[in-house]
Amino acid sequence: MHPPADETKGVAGPPGTLTLVATPIGNLDDMPARGIAVLAAADAVLCEDTRVTAKLAARHGIAPSLAALHEHNEDAMIPRVLARLAAGERLALVTDAGTPLVSDPGYRLVRAAIAAGHRVTAVPGPSAALAALAVSGLPPAPFLFLGFLPPKAGPRRARIGEIARLEAAGLGATLVLFEAPQRLGALLADLAAGLGGERPAAVARELTKLFEEVARGTLGALAARYAGETPRGEIVVVVGPAPPQPAAGDAIVEAMLRDALARGLGVRDAAAAVATATGRPRREVYARALRASGRE
Repeated sequence: MHPPADETKGVAGPPGTLTLVATPIGNLDDMPARGIAVLAAADAVLCEDTRVTAKLAARHGIAPSLAALHEHNEDAMIPRVLARLAAGERLALVTDAGTPLVSDPGYRLVRAAIAAGHRVTAVPGPSAALAALAVSGLPPAPFLFLGFLPPKAGPRRARIGEIARLEAAGLGATLVLFEAPQRLGALLADLAAGLGGERPAAVARELTKLFEEVARGTLGALAARYAGETPRGEIVVVVGPAPPQPAAGDAIVEAMLRDALARGLGVRDAAAAVATATGRPRREVYARALRASGRE
C-alpha cells in the first residue's frame, strides 16, 4: 500500500488531526462519501478489526494503511498514536460498525489526544442507536443511551433498579440499549419486572439490512415474545419514558417537609428536596416550608 500523496492528505485535516469516521451498521452503501475520502487520505486508519475495515475499504476502491485498536490494546496503543499525531500524521479512527466510541473503543484515546493538544474531529454517519430511536415511534427527546447492560442477571437487575430509582426521582427519558441476541429475552424480562410491563418499547434488529425488523409493544408483551425466541443480528432496545408520577397530596408534602426540617435541613434546602421528590412546584413547597418552620 502506498501512502496518500501530499496534495490529497488535506482531506484528512491539518497535520496532527485525529478524525472519527462513522461506518455502515449493515448496508455497506451507507458509508459517507467524505468518510471514504478521509480514510483514503489518512496516514493510517485505526480500527477494531482490520479484516472488517479492509473489506469495507475494498468495496469503495481504497487501500488505506490499517492498524488495530480495540478494547484489549487501546491503552497500549495510546502512546504510539499520540507520537504519530505529534509527528504531524493524519489518523482516522473507525469501529466495525457505526459511530466510534458509542459502545465501542476509542474514548480513552480521544481524551488523551485532546489533553495532548491535538485536533479531534468527526465525519458523522450511521448510528444504530439513533436509527432505532428514530423508527421506534417513541419520544425522541430527551433520551438516555445506556449501551450494554451487564450480561449477568444480578448486576443487570441492579442496574435496572438504579434506573428505576432515577425515574422515581423525576427522570423522564426514552432509554436506548444494545443487547446480544442470546440475552434479549432475559433483558426484556428484567426490564419489564424492574420498570413496568406496560411500558411501551421497541426491539430493532438488522437495521439497514435486508431482514430489518422493528417489533413494537409493551415490555411485557415483547418479553413474552422473545422468551422462547433468539433473533439473529444486532439488537437495539428502545424503552419509552416512565409515566409522570402523580403529585403528592398536601398531607404527604407537609409530612416530608417536617421530616426534612427535623433532620436539620434549612428551609430552602428542605423545600428543594421535597419539590424534587414530589413533583410539586418549588415556590409552593417553599411557602409550605416557611409555614412549617414558623418563619412565615
